[in-house]
Amino acid sequence: MNDKTDRSDPRTPRARRLRREATPAERNLWTQLRQLEIGAVPRQDPIGPYFADFACHRTRIVVEIDGAQHGFDDERLRDEKRTRFLETTGYPVLRFWNHEVLRDLESVVDTICAALYQALEPPTPSPSPPQAGGGE
Repeated sequence: MNDKTDRSDPRTPRARRLRREATPAERNLWTQLRQLEIGAVPRQDPIGPYFADFACHRTRIVVEIDGAQHGFDDERLRDEKRTRFLETTGYPVLRFWNHEVLRDLESVVDTICAALYQALEPPTPSPSPPQAGGGE
């Protein structure tokens, strides 16, 4: 047996299938995200029990592209549960509808880039509290 195969993630075949079966919106967005200088933004990346449509591990941001089925109550509840899980593991989630990506790809990419680059900025230090007795 091949040692590499023995240690592979059992979720890999599903992730590969999801990448092959990407929606047009996911393919269009991927074309743009793969050109970013921020680093790798894998598609259908397993995080816990879920597969993130796109995940930037460097910034710890997940991007989800939702189709019409996500508008139904049961699917919205699943999405909320998934978002809570991802956020508790340190991955905030940016969600866009398929039609947003297809109609206004540039705006979607701008929003994602702003979030990614903001996450890379070091936190701004808060001002020091005034020192007692330091007056004239």
